[in-house]
Amino acid sequence: MHIMEGFLPIEWCIFWYVLSAPVVVWGFLQIRKLFAEHPEQKMILAVSGAFIFVLSSLKLPSVTGSSSHPTGTGASTILYGVATTSVLSVIVLIFQALLLAHGGITTLGANTFSMGITGPFIAWLAYKGMYRAKLGLVPTVFVVAFISDIATYIMTAFQLALAYPTAGSVLTSFTTFFGIFAVTQIPLAVVEGVLFVMFFDYLSRTRPDLLKGKLHFKTKTSDEEGTAVEA
Repeated sequence: MHIMEGFLPIEWCIFWYVLSAPVVVWGFLQIRKLFAEHPEQKMILAVSGAFIFVLSSLKLPSVTGSSSHPTGTGASTILYGVATTSVLSVIVLIFQALLLAHGGITTLGANTFSMGITGPFIAWLAYKGMYRAKLGLVPTVFVVAFISDIATYIMTAFQLALAYPTAGSVLTSFTTFFGIFAVTQIPLAVVEGVLFVMFFDYLSRTRPDLLKGKLHFKTKTSDEEGTAVEA
């Protein structure tokens, strides 16, 4: 979904920067608070960031000005919420833009808004609903990972449609962009969901303390219960 350097008109670059900035600043404050209160979380936060970097670097050619790949934001969304995920995403996007020519600095705001904010936010809403319904680890993690991926591409298609409407129609342009994305992205989202289910299943068996209060799963002695993380 990374929109490449120079592809968006300058007014849209500024627009997406302005929308993304408050969430990223909020995320930095949340991370500082997290590290102050729970320094043991540094390692798992770094692992969440590594997921985003590695998975979102596995790009496939897609529609003009963009690419198709997993997003890797599902784990961070479940463990830390939307604002923290936006910070991890913007760090990843900067490295990818500077070192891999994947995305760009002018399109950083747009890419952060789609991959680091919109996808995680929609997935977080699903996570909250499934957590309150006391659904298990497997369906919750799969759905969150799947939605965070697909919602990211819906927003990217919308961003491209706003910048380049077809014969003046944003809806027609959106349908075209997302129709092309969907061919590769739906299978990728399914694979991403399965990958994260395997990762969280491993965590539930080896470090259940890290998931306490964030997912419903059975341990050897009891069901873990608790409260959901904040956005």
